[in-house]
Amino acid sequence: MPPAYLELVNRHGKEPGMVRRMNSLRMLWDMEARVKMLDQWPEVRQVITCAVPSPEMLGGPDVSPGFARVANEGMADICRQWPEKFPAFVASLPMNNPAAALDEMDYAIEVLGAKGVQILTSVNGSALDRPELFQIFERVTKKHGMPVWMHPTRPASRADYPDEDKSQYEIWQVLGWPVETSVAMARMVFSGLLEKLPELRLITHHCGGMLPYFSGRAETLWAQLGSRSIDGSDADALKRLSKPPIEYFKMFYGDTVLGGSSSALRCGLDFFGADHVVFASDCPFDPEGGPMFIREGIRSIEDLDLNESDARKLYFGNAYKLLGMHGDC
Repeated sequence: MPPAYLELVNRHGKEPGMVRRMNSLRMLWDMEARVKMLDQWPEVRQVITCAVPSPEMLGGPDVSPGFARVANEGMADICRQWPEKFPAFVASLPMNNPAAALDEMDYAIEVLGAKGVQILTSVNGSALDRPELFQIFERVTKKHGMPVWMHPTRPASRADYPDEDKSQYEIWQVLGWPVETSVAMARMVFSGLLEKLPELRLITHHCGGMLPYFSGRAETLWAQLGSRSIDGSDADALKRLSKPPIEYFKMFYGDTVLGGSSSALRCGLDFFGADHVVFASDCPFDPEGGPMFIREGIRSIEDLDLNESDARKLYFGNAYKLLGMHGDC
């Protein structure tokens, strides 16, 4: 989180708990300290994305484009200062202003050198399959040929039960975020987004949320889509798809951010395949404030005893291909 963007978060952030969390993580905004921390892994390089809250979470469509510009210019500056540690960044977009999002995408990629764009699983609670957002996915895919990172979001103010006024025990984040990822993926699939844009390369945080672990349930129950609806109209979605729904879910990519769980990563690999999983660390959102998730992420891969080809794909080969970067894959 570039310092200038952190200032915007402090002034305009709507979730006090989130603002507090962002300020407490030194490795999030003190990049000099982060570089020193990364020195313990000479082989690690980070493609950086801006932390939540996103520009549209900080203000309306009249101001969010300016917030996105601050974030992207700050991220580009970080990459210019430490190119050996941070070879690339991912652009933030003002998703509550689709026209401005297109302009910012072009600027960030063509002028600042961004290697893709990041979106959240909803636009302030609105679904990503809204017609006016299609042009964003189309532009990044067809014009730029760049991937999309999708980060989950759900506020603490969204209660776990209808008769309560807020989520308890940080359930909104620990369990809620993987659910939000899965919901967003499902809306993309059944709205036909991947049918219309089969070249879209979308990286899901936390290795696809719930989907890899409930794939059997998803495959068998969605094969009966409409059977539980009053009028059966949901079944029309299946008619618009040219292959079974589960095959579209496998078109997504998943990252390795699973808290260091090798068994969960094994499940994600079995679902997506080695060509569709990329290494990520969620640095610095761990109990140690930076190094733990890098260390444990590497261990979770090593514990699987993968063949050399698949291990290289996860560590850097798939990322090189997604980002169009040169390297020995």
